[in-house]
Amino acid sequence: MLLRMTDFDVLVLGGVGVDTIVRVPELRIPSGDYMPVYDVGDYVGHSGNGVALGFTALGLRTKFTALVGDDPQGALIRARYAAAGLDFTACPAPNGTPRSVNLVDAAGRRFSFFDGRHPDGTLMPEDSYLPLVERAAHVHVVTTQTPAVWAAARELGISTSTDIHAWDGADEWGWSLAGQADVVFVSSARAPDRIDDIMRRIVAEGRASIVVATEGEAGSRVLARGGEDVLRFPIASPERPVVDSNGAGDAYSTAFMSRWLRGRPLAECALAGAVSGAFACGAAGTHEELITESQLAAAVDRATR
Repeated sequence: MLLRMTDFDVLVLGGVGVDTIVRVPELRIPSGDYMPVYDVGDYVGHSGNGVALGFTALGLRTKFTALVGDDPQGALIRARYAAAGLDFTACPAPNGTPRSVNLVDAAGRRFSFFDGRHPDGTLMPEDSYLPLVERAAHVHVVTTQTPAVWAAARELGISTSTDIHAWDGADEWGWSLAGQADVVFVSSARAPDRIDDIMRRIVAEGRASIVVATEGEAGSRVLARGGEDVLRFPIASPERPVVDSNGAGDAYSTAFMSRWLRGRPLAECALAGAVSGAFACGAAGTHEELITESQLAAAVDRATR
């Protein structure tokens, strides 16, 4: 059997924009029409961004492509990646760069108002990503804009992953990702009482060999194909004060995948994810401070003592 040479350890498809983060005392609109806040800042964010930067910080050869506009937000994104040394190719976005406004309270909890400026049915041209798939060892997909990736990856024998975040298990957009990937990450936020059933459906009706559900302070759950039980894993104790949970889920999935791609046991993958997620909560902004491989290994070691 011939081994396929690759240029990238991971190809990340889709999912970048600019987050405007507003720090507020609590996630509640007060009476009146005005209140002073702690600060307001713009950060390069969204899930594909966090995963691509996270993999890069962990030392994986990473390629990233996503829809980006020819606008000030797009310029901010390009400058961020140039500074980080991330190999990025922008796919032109006629409607401009996506944005979101995230409220973050004093405990670091977040609520996001997402700007869905790309209408349903928006697709990235196949020639902007299929040639990259052929050069990758693994593909992480965070968008429905690249539907041809799944068949291409399977034909080449390339593993895939996705993160559908807060999914209720019913919306079709989520299933178009959850039903296709080999590793699926999902948040329990929209259906906490049904998350085990959602995980089992993904395994039973989709292609996933692993489904991971993150639950914030409750930790995470993992279901493997062929396993009868949903495994529960705790959070990692934060080693510094929690200030902002933006990007914690992406930090978890990136570290989890860094171990899964090496064939490590699920418990080790989940612990790495928990440690990375806790680290992310200790920095303000979205994906502004990324854990490195040496930092992750040291923190995992401390957590197991």
